[in-house]
Amino acid sequence: MDAMRSNDTTGAGASAKREYDRRRARDEAKVRETWGDGRIGAIAVALSGERQSTAAWKSGAAGEAEVARALDSIANEHVVVLHDRRIPRSRANIDHIVITRAGVWVIDAKRYRNKRPRLQVEGGLFRPRTEKLIVGGDRTKLVDSVLHQVSLVQDVVAPASVRGALCFVDADWPLFGGSFTVRGVDVCWPKRLAKQLAALEGTVDVAAVAAAIAAHFPPA
Repeated sequence: MDAMRSNDTTGAGASAKREYDRRRARDEAKVRETWGDGRIGAIAVALSGERQSTAAWKSGAAGEAEVARALDSIANEHVVVLHDRRIPRSRANIDHIVITRAGVWVIDAKRYRNKRPRLQVEGGLFRPRTEKLIVGGDRTKLVDSVLHQVSLVQDVVAPASVRGALCFVDADWPLFGGSFTVRGVDVCWPKRLAKQLAALEGTVDVAAVAAAIAAHFPPA
């Protein structure tokens, strides 16, 4: 179990970094198609800057790495941390999976600079209650994505419980409070999440559950 954990640590954000490198190379190739491979082409590449859609993958990889560092700090014989796991028959991946004695946590890392995550509740007495995740706009689709990942992991580890979490890096968190739950998904920051998971107790066979997850969701 220790070997699996230590080997897996280096994979945090790896798939996002590969996608960033692929997109950056493609963008550079398009510039050079116009300006050539010589000195002028090199200057054009330097001046063109990165496309926002390309830079987002680099930022995402950095966010995953920061969350990974917080989670790795609590890894021990009772807490196994897996990073960047590929979903079978899909191009998608799961950023982080943490197996504790209390159950399994599926964690999606997000980097939203200087924006404050908040819960928006609508409806109630006379119409259905709905919960939305707001981070500079409606980001409830992020919750849907985590819940989908939770269901995939739950199919593998049942009857062990599986919860989801959205971990925001560089967000505008208040000095006190700030974390919340939306539709059963925890929303918080790396250190808060790590502290929460480190304090959990239970009877889950951590080694067996971790092995089952690692076998079904290989490194991305």
